[in-house]
Parts: sequence; C-alpha cells; structure tokens
Amino acid sequence: MKALVIAERADAARELAAGARTLADEVVLFSFGEAPAAVADKVVSIAVPEGAVLDDAADTVIAVFDAEQPGIVVAEPTRHVKTIVGKLAAHAGTSVVTDVMAFEDAGARSMYFGGVAERVQKPVGGVALYTVAPGAFEGLEASGANVLEEAAWVAPANPVKLLDSKPIEKSGVDLFKADAVVAAGRGFAEEADLDLARALADKLGGGLACSRPLTEGVNWLPTELYVGVSGLMLSPKMYVAAGISGQMQHMVGCNRSGAMFAINKDKNAPVFKQCDYGLIGDVKDVLPKLVAAL
Repeated sequence: MKALVIAERADAARELAAGARTLADEVVLFSFGEAPAAVADKVVSIAVPEGAVLDDAADTVIAVFDAEQPGIVVAEPTRHVKTIVGKLAAHAGTSVVTDVMAFEDAGARSMYFGGVAERVQKPVGGVALYTVAPGAFEGLEASGANVLEEAAWVAPANPVKLLDSKPIEKSGVDLFKADAVVAAGRGFAEEADLDLARALADKLGGGLACSRPLTEGVNWLPTELYVGVSGLMLSPKMYVAAGISGQMQHMVGCNRSGAMFAINKDKNAPVFKQCDYGLIGDVKDVLPKLVAAL
C-alpha cells in the first residue's frame, strides 16, 4: 500500500512521514517548500505561484493523488491543508477522519463533540484520509530515498483572489517543540500582567500560549497562540495553566501533556480536577513567587 503525506511544516512532514511508514509500504510526501532530508521514498514538490494562496493547490494535489493512487492520505491539520484535504475527499468520494490522536488495530482514535468524547473510526472505502494531531507519531524515525519529482501547478477554475497579506509576528518559541508551555487565561486582569507569564515561561525555557478569549476577546495575543479544540493541540513535558478555568474546549488542546500544573484563585475551578498539581491563588501573587523560587 502507498501513503501520501501532505504537510506545510518541515517538522510535521518528518513526523507524519515516519508514521505513514508504519501504515504503508511506500511513502510519498507532497511538499510545498524544501522537504526535510530522507523522510519518504518520493517527494513531490510544488511551487505556489506568486499571488496564489496555498488553498488553491488542491487541484494540483488531486492530480498527484490520481497519479500516485495512494491507499492512505495523512495530512497536517493546518487551516490551508484542511481545505485541501476536504476538496481531495470530495474528489475521492469519501470522508476525512479528523484530529487523529493515535492509530489502533480497531481504527483511528480521535476526539469529537468539541473534545468531550473520543471515538475510533475505520474508513470503509478504498482510500483512507486522515488529519493527524501533532505527537500522534512521536518517537518514530522517518526514512526514505527522497527521490524528487516536481509537479506542475494546476490552476483552479475559481481561484481565491489574494487582496492583502502581512507577516505574523512570531514569539520566537515553537510551541510544538517546547518542553514547557505556560498558558494564560482570563485570570489575567490586564494585558501588562502577561509579562508575569512570560517571565515564568522564560525561566522554564518554554513558550507562552493562552486560552481563546485572550486572542479573540481582548486581542492581547495572536490567534496562533491559543490552545484548544479549534486551536493548538500540544503535548509538552510540562503545561502550566495560569488563570485558566479549565473548560473542556481548552483542555483537549493540552491534556496529553506530560505533567499539568494549574494556578487559579477559584478553588472550584474545573482545571483542578484535570491537573497533576494545583495552586490556589491569584496569578499576580503566585507567578512572581514561582519565578523567584526557580
């Protein structure tokens, strides 16, 4: 059986290709940029034309899919790739099993109902399409000759028109790679207080994340930093939920962390039922003391 891997980021391409090797005999990586070395048997490269958006690569991916005839498609769950895989599924006459956390003998385990439940699914048709959460294939090593092939751009019949774009300011820490993540929530009364969380993240050698309200409610942090069912799905060695109540929509994004620490002034906050260690107190009092102790 042949597996087709679709990924935007090099790290995701490496992990997904390693996992695809356990599911198929041959691995083909569809790359939108420079592919990591020795991860697949074949790398199909495509250059997105200037002014085009990555979503419009769907027709090109479909052409590669038809040529390669894979039995499995494993994809990184970014916004662009989700659009591409959705169109690919429609073309193949099948569905996508989304946000897979693990592959088992019975099928693919994933979350649903906003992360409050899990289910195991197995595709019925001739091709299986999956979007796979980060960490599902953690620890596996990718391999392959990386035979390079360039795919010609297939222009869509109804392309997206790019009106404007601007670079997103990055925090400098890749949260998918960070061993420690400090996440800030509504318990921070002022934007300036986020420096307390940044100080703890720096002391732990980690990165700063947040709950959704701090990105789409008060716009204190970029949307690329929020953790939850519709945001980042992280699995660091240590996760510190500071001023976060612990609603399920957020917790599904961090519940695979090695150790969970919670700080909240409400002793009845749901987060205390889901953490390994909890501190009851205001983040303005607790965080400086933690930093000083460390």
